[in-house]
Amino acid sequence: MNSLNKTFLPTKDYKNRNWFIVDCKGQKLGRLATIIATLLKGKTKPHYYPSIDIGDYIILINADSIILNQDSKQYIVSNPGRPGHALKIKNVTDLLSNVTIERAIKGMLSTTETKRLRRRLKIYTNQEHPHQGQNPIKIDISSMKLN
Repeated sequence: MNSLNKTFLPTKDYKNRNWFIVDCKGQKLGRLATIIATLLKGKTKPHYYPSIDIGDYIILINADSIILNQDSKQYIVSNPGRPGHALKIKNVTDLLSNVTIERAIKGMLSTTETKRLRRRLKIYTNQEHPHQGQNPIKIDISSMKLN
């Protein structure tokens, strides 16, 4: 048996998750969401495998100062499903920044990934967060480019 032909596949018990902290101040929503979704899936790790979850924890701070495109009109339409009941229409820019960021990242994940990956996403509207004990690594998103 040749040891050179063995491929490393992480198991479900493989606990090598990092904590990253990202400052949303001055960042655009779409660019930020693509990078966050990639980090949550673990695609930046060299031993990434699609069926095994090895993603990281993400802490977003200053979520209120994210840049949204005010010119485009995007609405959320909820249909209660009952005949005769009116549709509820909300403007996306009127929603809280936490909900807007979560919806953008959720749209970039598959339905099976959504539940388990959203647990590892922590969003805070200001600088303070209770995750100092995890020693998060600060990431500068503006200089980061993903293929």
